Amino acid sequence: MKTGMKALLAGAAMIAGVAPALAEDKPKAEVITSWTSGGEAAALGVIKAEFEKHGGVWKDSSIAGFGAADAAFQNRLVAGDPPAAKQGVMGVANTDFVKQGLLSPVEQTAEAGKWADVLPKSILDLISYDGKVYLAPTGAHGESWVFYSKDVFAKAGVTEEPKNWDELFAALDKLKAAGVTPVAWGGQSWQEAKVFNMILLSQVGVDGFLKIYVDKDQSDASVAGLTKTLEIYGKLRGYVDEGAAGRNWNDATAMLISGKAGVQFMGDWAKGEFLAAGKEPGKDYGCMLVPGSDGMVYVADAFSFPKTADKDSEAGQKLLAEVAMDPAVQVAFSLKKGSIPMRSDVDKSKLDICAQKGIELMTAGKIAPDQALVLTPQQAGALNDFVNEYWSDASADPAESAKAFYEIFD
Repeated sequence: MKTGMKALLAGAAMIAGVAPALAEDKPKAEVITSWTSGGEAAALGVIKAEFEKHGGVWKDSSIAGFGAADAAFQNRLVAGDPPAAKQGVMGVANTDFVKQGLLSPVEQTAEAGKWADVLPKSILDLISYDGKVYLAPTGAHGESWVFYSKDVFAKAGVTEEPKNWDELFAALDKLKAAGVTPVAWGGQSWQEAKVFNMILLSQVGVDGFLKIYVDKDQSDASVAGLTKTLEIYGKLRGYVDEGAAGRNWNDATAMLISGKAGVQFMGDWAKGEFLAAGKEPGKDYGCMLVPGSDGMVYVADAFSFPKTADKDSEAGQKLLAEVAMDPAVQVAFSLKKGSIPMRSDVDKSKLDICAQKGIELMTAGKIAPDQALVLTPQQAGALNDFVNEYWSDASADPAESAKAFYEIFD
C-alpha cells in the first residue's frame, strides 16, 4: 500500500479510536460484502437471519464486484467511518490493515469457540497475525471446476465426462457443431486468471504450482509447465462467443442454465446460481475437476472487523464472528453459496455431490492456494493483467510468454 494511503488509514484509525461510544446496548453490524448474485445473496441471508435471531441489528452494504467493494471499504476507512465488518478473501491483503492498527482481533471469540481445534492449520495461519486471530472464516471454494449442462451435452452427443484435455476439446467441438456456445466465458481478468490457474495445476501438480507461486521457481520444468498451460489456455479462444468480453461470472453460469452454452470453468460458487434456478447437481448439471488435475486450487472468504469505538458495533462484531463459525450456519451457508465449510466437525452428509468431492481433496491436502492467498495485491493484479493481455493477443507465443510470466513478481 502506498505511503500516502498508509498515512490516511493511520489517521482514520485515530479518528475511529476517539469517536464517542453509543450508550445503546444492542449488537449491530453494518456489513460490506461483494456478494450480490442470487446464490451469494441467499448465502449471506443465512448469516443475517442467524445474526438477527440472536438479537442483532443488521445493515447490508453489499456492493457488486470485488474491486468496487474493496474500494468502498478503503474509502470508509479513510473517512473514519468504517463498517462493523468486511467480507473478503483471506491472505496477505489483510496484513497491511492489521499492521496499520485498523482491524480488531477476535481472539477471545476464537478461544471460547475452540477454533484452533476445528480449523485446518493452514486456514488458522491465514486468519492469524502475530499469534492473534483477526478473521472469522465463512467458507472455502474450490476453483478447479468444470461445470457442464447435462442436457446440452446429451443433445450434442457427449456421453461421458472428458478425462483429458484432448477429450475435452473433442467435446467442445461437438458442442460447437451442435450450434451452442461451447464455453460460457467470463471475460474479466480475475476470471481469466482463475482459468489459467486451474490449467496450470493440471500441468504441474500441487508441488509444481507452489514452486512457481511461492518459490518463484524458474527451472526448465516450471517454464515448460507454464508454456503448456498457455498453449491450452490460448486454444480456448476458439470456443467462446463474441459477447464474452466483460461478462460477469453469474451471467456466464446463466448461459449453462438456459442451455445456451455447454461448459463453464469456474469456482464452486457457481453452484449457488444453479441452486437458485432450481437445478440439481448430477441431474441438471455436472461438476468435474479440470482434466488431468490431481488437486484443486482453493480460495477462502472471511469477515474482518475494523476498529471502532461504537460499543454496539463491537458487540455486533463479536456476535457476527460467533455466527459465522457456528457449525450449522457453516453448512447452511455452504449449501446456498456452493462453498465448503471451514470447520472439520460439521455434518458433511448434507453437502451436495460436488462439495463432497471438494471436501475430500481438502481433507487429503490435495489443494493449492489461489494467488490472492500467497501474492501481494500488486502481484495478484499483475497476474490478472498478464493473463488478460495474453488472452487478448492471439499472436502471443506461449514459450516467450512463459518466460515473461515471472515479471509479475517484480
